[in-house]
Amino acid sequence: MILDGIVVLDLTKVLAGPFCAMQLADFGAEVIKIENPHTGGDDARQIGPHVNGESAYFMSINRNKKSVTLNLKTAGGREIFKKMVARADVVLENYRFGVMEELGLGYEELSKINPRLIYASCSGFGHSGPYRSRPAYDVVIQAMGGIMSVTGEKGGSPTRVGVSIGDLAAGLYLAFGIILALLHREKAGHGQKVDVAMLDCQIALLENHIARHLVSGDVPEPIGNRHASLSPFGSFKTKDGYIVIAAGNNKLWSGLCHTLGVPELIEDPRFATNVQRVENYTELEPLLQKQLKVKTSTEWVETLTEAGIPCGPINTVPDIINDPQVKAREMIVDVESPAAGTVGLAGIPIKFSLSPGSVRKAAPVLGEDNTEVLKNFLGLSQQEIDELKINGTI
Repeated sequence: MILDGIVVLDLTKVLAGPFCAMQLADFGAEVIKIENPHTGGDDARQIGPHVNGESAYFMSINRNKKSVTLNLKTAGGREIFKKMVARADVVLENYRFGVMEELGLGYEELSKINPRLIYASCSGFGHSGPYRSRPAYDVVIQAMGGIMSVTGEKGGSPTRVGVSIGDLAAGLYLAFGIILALLHREKAGHGQKVDVAMLDCQIALLENHIARHLVSGDVPEPIGNRHASLSPFGSFKTKDGYIVIAAGNNKLWSGLCHTLGVPELIEDPRFATNVQRVENYTELEPLLQKQLKVKTSTEWVETLTEAGIPCGPINTVPDIINDPQVKAREMIVDVESPAAGTVGLAGIPIKFSLSPGSVRKAAPVLGEDNTEVLKNFLGLSQQEIDELKINGTI
């Protein structure tokens, strides 16, 4: 696989960091997840629901990894970690700013041990700026990053996106940053620090909202499932539910009108251009809804798809799992966990023709790979490993 031979020491917990590390593990990196043996490991292990004592939440973002317990608060634990750093390619951490430095394990110290090391950090606000020492969770970042201010129904309360987009976006950006740093290392011969802030990532995802505000002075607000710059583009009620329609240009608009049986709307001066359709949406919507309510969601999706109009059902999670396209793309996979049994997970979304990723093993139980890693990676004897257990280092 593409990342075969790359060793990642993963100190992260909960979501953003583990999600990042899983992207690397899926494509062959040897990800060694390092957890504190005296705190129960990654906090995500305590998040339900649980299957035979194992967290489904944890299993969903920690596949293809090894678990080693190591107490970095002890001198012995830090010494073992430094020995691992000497042989690693990437150190990944998501502590608050300054914690790694307090442990004597910051970038400056670790880069002396291994100049080729990529030190990747994911935190709420990054390692610079006045907020750098603040703690953060996804909902805090969604609020401060502006995404909650443009999400929800018009006139409603600020709304959190239904997935942890603050964490997930940061995890994806960090994985991208690590890959870029590895490519740079191939050219320059040395590693570097990668500093990703969750807040920065939310700003980057605000899409056209920043541009629209800076150009027009308008303050973007929630408008439900509508689009601020395209129309008709959103959800519509049918006879038995809802579908989404995205007629994003004049050709699609014309096709939609013919398919719905209202060709007269094409030449209506209120709706002749996309800009006019956006401006006059309150007049346009009921005219479309009148037509859409006469058929079911399934009927309309079939009819509109046949006419080449972008549309789709609003699927639930069970719908997704049983969708033929999702199955064809192997986006739901089963993995065997020695503790939890068969576990269903989301698949790998990046498809390569020659070097695909793979789901090779379930998320590890705490400390599952202590002996293997310490023996094979560091060359410790069984007696030395036993002593580390006795003195509370692992």
